[in-house]
Amino acid sequence: MNYQRIALAALGSTVVYFALGGLLFAATPMANEFRKFPAVYRTPESMKAVIPFGIFGMLLSMAALSVLYALVYRGGRGVAEGARFGMIVGAFAVGSFVLHNYVNLNIGLKLTVEQAVAYFIQWTVTGIIIGLIYKAPA
Repeated sequence: MNYQRIALAALGSTVVYFALGGLLFAATPMANEFRKFPAVYRTPESMKAVIPFGIFGMLLSMAALSVLYALVYRGGRGVAEGARFGMIVGAFAVGSFVLHNYVNLNIGLKLTVEQAVAYFIQWTVTGIIIGLIYKAPA
């Protein structure tokens, strides 16, 4: 395991995760779907006070995923290995987060489906970034 590449992968994947999340969730019609459930989701304005917790949480998560990637890395191409890893994480996120929230939260099926697609894409791309960075020579 290369700790320098793990740290770089965690940092790089956090940046990409937030950038892609902004595009997929805030800059698409899905943003309007979130607004339909104000009792469940914070407004963009109210998120500003708690965003440091979200950034820390995702950095922690990306560090954990980067370590997990390093543990299961089989020496293949960074893009292919990262995509495979990202799709597995995406499937986990859809099942454990998106569908689980559909059951627990009072949100609509349309938002649930949109989130499932967006998160799967987001995690697949994030996995590719982790794979590319981890594979890169130190």
